[in-house]
This record gives sequence, C-alpha cells and structure tokens, in this order.
Amino acid sequence: MGPPATFVLLRHGETPLTPQKRFSGSGGSDPSLSDAGREQAVRTAEALARRGTVQAVVASPLARTRETAGIVAARLGLEVSVEEGLRETDFGAWEGLTFGEVRERHPDDLNAWLSSPDAEPTGGGESFAATAARVAATRDRLTAAYAGRTVLLVTHVTPIKTLIRLALGAPPEALFRMELSAASLSAVAYYADGNASVRLFNETSHLR
Repeated sequence: MGPPATFVLLRHGETPLTPQKRFSGSGGSDPSLSDAGREQAVRTAEALARRGTVQAVVASPLARTRETAGIVAARLGLEVSVEEGLRETDFGAWEGLTFGEVRERHPDDLNAWLSSPDAEPTGGGESFAATAARVAATRDRLTAAYAGRTVLLVTHVTPIKTLIRLALGAPPEALFRMELSAASLSAVAYYADGNASVRLFNETSHLR
C-alpha cells in the first residue's frame, strides 16, 4: 500500500478565551493568541523540530491557528498553507459564552445540541453533523494531496476530535468524551485502502 499520509494534529495555543472555557468558533471575535499561547506555540515548534518528521504545515484560516502555525513553520523552515475546511465550528449566538451561560440563556437549544449531532447552536450556527461532513471532505482532499507524507494540521478542538472519532469509527457522542488541551498534539495515519490508525492523542509533554 505504500507509506500512509500522516496527519499530526495540533490544536492552537491558548487565546484569552481558552482558560475561561468560552465557546470560540469560526463565527466569533477571532481572537489571537495570548502570551501563554505564543509560548505554547514556541515549545511545540521546538518539540516538532527535534522529531524532524513534519514535511508540510496546513492551518485553519482563523487568527489563532494561523499564528500558531506561523511560529511552528518558521522553526521548521516551512511555509503555511491555509485550508478553509479546517476552521472551527460556528457556534452561532453562543460565541464568547461559557457553557453555564448558554445553559442559562438557551437551555432548550443546548439540550437539543447535546442530544443530536444534527442540532444547530442558537442563531444558526453549524451542527456537528455539518462539521463532520466538512472535515471528512477536507480529510479526503488532504490525504490525496499528501499521500506518503507527514503533514502538520493546525486546527481546533472540534475538527481534531472529529478526525479522531471518524478514524476510530466512534459515534457522534464520542465528541463529548474527549479532552483536548491547548497546543496538544494528536496523530492519525491514513492508508491507501481507506483504513486509518490513531497514533497519538492529546500529547502535552512538550509543554511541561
């Protein structure tokens, strides 16, 4: 079958919203990295440089991912390609709110969202089913483009969890059963016969 296309999945570094656990998708304020987030990106860049396996860098178009990718790519001597399909879910009217605030203001919509991947956040956000379809199409496009190579995808919580879920053949509710830290590394290998192998998940030792 030949060597797989390997996606090293990097969640962006912290923004001011990350420690507060606020919804931060593609429809919100598009925050940049905080000082802590930039330091996380530098540490990740050093760790990836030591491993020496990344051959290309692809990032979501949002500011926090492009900034993270830029720091890493500069250390690796690579350019950053931007892929629209790697953007975070649009959380609609929930953008910038905590989970508790959403439960208080939109309890029925939140309960529906927790119960069905087809439910959209309040105000016309993106359902997890729609996100999964977008991410799967992006995965197929990138595995074809980077066959046999190792590529760093700098993206967000939902796309990374979705790629892991799809690789494992896990149900949609698996998204709520994974913890993904800022600037964590995960990895999935994709083979020519369509099989996938999860190699790493939520690795954060490089940040300590």
